Amino acid sequence: MKPLRIALTKGRLEKTTVELFEKIGYNCDEIRDKGRRLILPVYNGDGGLAFEVVLAKAADVITYVENGVCDLGVVGKDTILENGTSFYELLDLGFGKCRFALATKKDFDFYDGYARKTVATKYPNVTRAFFDEKNLDVRIIKIEGSVELAPLVGLSDGIVDIVETGSTLRANGLDVIEWVTDISARLIANTASLKLRKAEIEALQRKLEEVTK
Repeated sequence: MKPLRIALTKGRLEKTTVELFEKIGYNCDEIRDKGRRLILPVYNGDGGLAFEVVLAKAADVITYVENGVCDLGVVGKDTILENGTSFYELLDLGFGKCRFALATKKDFDFYDGYARKTVATKYPNVTRAFFDEKNLDVRIIKIEGSVELAPLVGLSDGIVDIVETGSTLRANGLDVIEWVTDISARLIANTASLKLRKAEIEALQRKLEEVTK
């Protein structure tokens, strides 16, 4: 049988996931010395192949897991909320913590008046769901770059974006007026893999749960 294949989000989530794998006894030297390789072996303590890791962009991690080319994935909750749920979310890994927030220019009352407000964001699906829950009709504009710019140039009344420290918002004269939802890294599984390789996946999940409690 082929080894389990796990898609990891490249960058900070990759680094912390590798640290978790090492904490539970896996040898991740090949990932740490990956060069330009994107598919890498991870070994057991005795030198046997434990599983393979595929390095990908966040949204692609979900695509690979949904389509069954990877059995598992590690991806941020922000990407899950924005890009679909045709998979199982197994575990909150407890790192990569930040929050979605609604922010506006200082002293602007977003909810004042009856005029339809405009919100700029990189996450239109998250934003739409947030305002739908409030039964509030807003115009959403998708931004690819620095979303903080939109209210400053008059493109939008507010923004919905990921906030870690809030320093970028403050530097641009913006304030958080409402928190939308918490975000952290999650372990996800392909639906078929979870049935066909249940024992392997649950064994790995239990190990990760022990070090993420």
